[in-house]
Amino acid sequence: MPKALSHIALIVSHPTRTAHLLTDVFPDARVVREEDPHDAHPEVILELAGLEFALIRGHGPASRNGDHIAFAVTKQEQLDCARRMDALALDYQMARDDTALYFSDYDNHVFELEVVDG
Repeated sequence: MPKALSHIALIVSHPTRTAHLLTDVFPDARVVREEDPHDAHPEVILELAGLEFALIRGHGPASRNGDHIAFAVTKQEQLDCARRMDALALDYQMARDDTALYFSDYDNHVFELEVVDG
């Protein structure tokens, strides 16, 4: 039986650009492996929240749907990320009495910052 998540793969049009977006929003995120344009399977590997995200070059989802990746954060972390998004002119929506912040990358992948103070 599975013990934990190994990684999350997201198909994106520009892996390096998406990696920059995520490292700008989440300062603890770090690029583990850069994109190699000569590789038949170009990707960027990013570590975030203890998981590896494989950002693989391709055509992402055509539209947003209910699928999303949710991160547990404190209220202060959520507000800090919102300030960084404001500085990046990145759209986001607050929901559930401001305990959830939703934003998407350039390829319609949706992320949630859920406040779970504790």
